[in-house]
Amino acid sequence: MLDTRSPLLDRAPTAPAGATPSEAVSARRLAEAITPLVDGEGFLDTAVEGVRLIASHCSYPRTPLIYEPGIFVIAQGDKIGYLGERVIHYGPGNYLVQALPMPFECETRTPENAPMLGINIAFDPLTLSELVQQLPAPGRELGDPAPMAAVALDATMEACVLRLVDCLGDATESRVLGPGRVREVLFAALRGPQGASLRQLVQRQGQYARIIDALTYLHRHFASPLTVEALAAQANMSASHFHHHFKRTTQQSPLQYLKRLRLLKARALLGQQRMNVARAASEVGYRSTSQFSREYKRYFGVSPSRG
Repeated sequence: MLDTRSPLLDRAPTAPAGATPSEAVSARRLAEAITPLVDGEGFLDTAVEGVRLIASHCSYPRTPLIYEPGIFVIAQGDKIGYLGERVIHYGPGNYLVQALPMPFECETRTPENAPMLGINIAFDPLTLSELVQQLPAPGRELGDPAPMAAVALDATMEACVLRLVDCLGDATESRVLGPGRVREVLFAALRGPQGASLRQLVQRQGQYARIIDALTYLHRHFASPLTVEALAAQANMSASHFHHHFKRTTQQSPLQYLKRLRLLKARALLGQQRMNVARAASEVGYRSTSQFSREYKRYFGVSPSRG
């Protein structure tokens, strides 16, 4: 069952109705560039590695999912993410920076008689590392970086994204120019408001970096028996200290995160490989099929045999 409590609203300008004239023009230009490239539904691969177009021809209610780290730019329509007590709006006028893989809930809203359109650029750790080395050292950063946040789509980022989209319709341009244009987008993101969270992905310093290490371990071993103590050891923290910083970063307790990740992985197995429920439960680390079925139905609202 989804949590319907009133959450905290991330104050980013997102709704089309509230967009400034310049934001509306920018969104329209990006949507016009993406439209002829879309030939399906969902996340659509392009000729440039790590770049996918996003298309949804109907609205979807709030549902659990997980994004891999990357940048998500919505040109038309709206996405609303729910992470703990936060509500994260990302639509025309801003973009989402997803620094860590995070189970969360998402709602999709399409405009009238038009699809939701966008583009997703995955983070390449090697490219990020090379770019970070070229940047000057930042001043003192206050507070922990946010692993998931929507920020304003400024003129620099908009131009970089448009140049990337413009090369996607031509196979030769995609091959020759695409990697460089992805690099431009990542460079702009590193210099943007969420740059600190991206730097930490490669610099690995401080408490945030320790949580990254624990999350990396968790994602590699999610089907194995895991305890808070084992994850804390990966982060070189005490269990209580780790639990506090993990929840502060992800808005979920370690075991809640693990359970949601297992259920999301199981849903993918059930949908893509036509696997039976008992085997899917075992593959993601459940010893009891009945417990798996109860928790699956509680999280997704349907039984695994139907989901």
